[in-house]
Formats: sequence, structure tokens, C-alpha cells
Amino acid sequence: MTESTPNHTQTVKGWAARNSTGKITPFVFKRRENGPEDVTIKILFCGICHTDLHNARNDWGVTTYPVVPGHEITGVVIKVGERVSEFKLGDRVGVGCLAASCLKCDSCLASEENYCDDMQLTYGGVYWDGSFTYGGYSTMIVSHRRFVVRIPDGLPLDAAAPLLCAGITMFSPMRQHGMLNRPGSRLGIVGLGGLGHVGVKLGKAFGLRVTVISTSASKEEEALRRLGADDFIVSTNNEQLEAARKSMDFILDTVSAQHPIGSLLKLLKVGGTLVLVGVAEKPLPLPSFPLLEARRKVVGSLIGGMRETQEMMDLCGKHNITCDVEVVKAEQINEAMERLAKNDVRYRFVIDIGASSADGVA
Repeated sequence: MTESTPNHTQTVKGWAARNSTGKITPFVFKRRENGPEDVTIKILFCGICHTDLHNARNDWGVTTYPVVPGHEITGVVIKVGERVSEFKLGDRVGVGCLAASCLKCDSCLASEENYCDDMQLTYGGVYWDGSFTYGGYSTMIVSHRRFVVRIPDGLPLDAAAPLLCAGITMFSPMRQHGMLNRPGSRLGIVGLGGLGHVGVKLGKAFGLRVTVISTSASKEEEALRRLGADDFIVSTNNEQLEAARKSMDFILDTVSAQHPIGSLLKLLKVGGTLVLVGVAEKPLPLPSFPLLEARRKVVGSLIGGMRETQEMMDLCGKHNITCDVEVVKAEQINEAMERLAKNDVRYRFVIDIGASSADGVA
């Protein structure tokens, strides 16, 4: 554990889940000293991702307690190692989902660290020194320079924090499948939540025609009027589905619950691509005929590499793209988690670490 690892001598205040109830309570732990290639960051904000909820409650059966969640981290640099030249004291920076990778495999050499077999997560992973990683529900973090990104000056640190997970999760498949260079192409986004709303903003910034696909008819006004989507489809309305048949070039499916995808596939043109970015707990049924009749493809995408994460952040700075957030203090984490479980958030909770008391959590 981190507490017993040599060189882990910095005392840090944070907030952790201790068991599968998922209740978050104050937690004091140790982080490593800043190494020659490390950046020490004073954490100011940290987003609350749905993954944090799953890990805190051990929904996937892989959690090691205590767990300090948080992989949407923004703050300022307070120390840099002697080999670090790309960051300096006071820089506005962020840390996302990745804490380490082997740095020498084909994926790492291509800056696709997210697909390295030895990739380790910002929390719940095992770092190079054998210690468990603790996330951003804390006042400070030490990160290897490879896994730190610069936040453009024009982006507020609270609304930029979820871009480090939600933003790159949507941006990476757009980039990998050439959507950034195909203005006028038609993109469907399934689900209008933390991921989906960022996808709408990114798609519109890159000149795509964006259709939101949702089970909730009540979200149409939000999607069209406020977020600027071009079209809206209720996924349970067969008439709307039929009217949009073979109309889309790409679909990004953000839904994390089990759901039918056969009807979504029929929305794609010949050769169209459906990208799964949501993590469903059970396998999704995949009918073969919608694939065969139009040479459609189903692929997956997992967050993104560090080079494209910085590219995404820079483009968000250029186009003034941020997440819609509700800022809470650490004392409200458990309340926010309960609301998140009910999808009662528009669209991301972000913890104001700098303004939070380390003495207690409600």
C-alpha cells in the first residue's frame, strides 16, 4: 500500500470509500515525493464521473479499498522535477484517467497509452513503484509529466475538469474515424448525459450535423435549443427511427446500460460506423442482419492517448467548449453520488477541492 512504500512521505488530505456502501469519508494518506520527471499539482477541482460511483460501490467487483476516486483533475503546478521542461510553477494543468504505462510498447510509442497492456489508472491502479494509485478527491497529486496536460487560459478549471474524461472519450473516436475533417457529415449521439452533451458541442464545433438519440422525449428542447443539436430522435418511437433510416455516417453510443443496438444500426448509411463508448455491465445483443445489409461496423473506443488529450483540450480552448457542471464541495460528495445514481445532474458534478473542508463529509 502507498502508506508503506518508501519515498511516499507527503501527507495528503482526501476523501475515500472504505467499503461497498460507497460512502465517502475523509481519508489521510501518503503520496510520493516529486521525482525528476514528476509534476506536483495542487488540486482545485475534480469531476465526479459515473465510473467513480461504480468503483466506490464495487459494482464491477474489482475495487480495492480504501479507494480515493477522481480522474477529472484540474489545478496548478506547485513543483516540477529537474527533467521537466514543459511545465513550470503556476501552470494550469490537468490529469485524466491515466497514471502510468510502459512507455515502450507500440501503443505507447504511438501516444496511445490508453491501449498499453501495462496501462495504470489514476486511481485503483498499481504505479511503477508498486503502490496503489489514489485519485483526485484529494488536495494534491504527483504525476509523471507524460500524463499531465496543459489547460488553455480561456477555459475555467471547474468546467474544463470533465473534459479529461468525458471530453476525450467523445473526441478520440471523432478523431480516429476522421470526423474532424468531414464537415457536413451526419453524427448521431445516443444518450444526452455527461458524455453526450460534450459530444454535441464537439460535433457542432467541427461542422457535423448532429442528431441526439434518447429515450427521453423531454430532452428534445434541451438538445435542440440550448446545445444546438440539429435533430432529435426518441429511440422508442418506431416512426422516427424509420424516417431516419440510413441517414447517418457515424453514431457514438454513450449508454452504459444494456440496450438494443439493432435499431441504431439501421440508422447508419452503407458503410457507417457505430462506436461504443459506454460501458454496459452485460453484453449487448448484436443482430447480424443490420450489419450485413449495409456493410455497417460496430467498434469500441476507450478514453484517449495523451497526445490527443492535449489536442482535444487545445481545440476546446479554441472553440470555447466546456462541460456544463454543477459545482459542489467535498461535504456534498455523498449527496452528489446519490443524485448521480438517479441521473439527477446536468451534466457533471465537479468538486471544488480548494473551497472544501477536509474535516468531514456530510
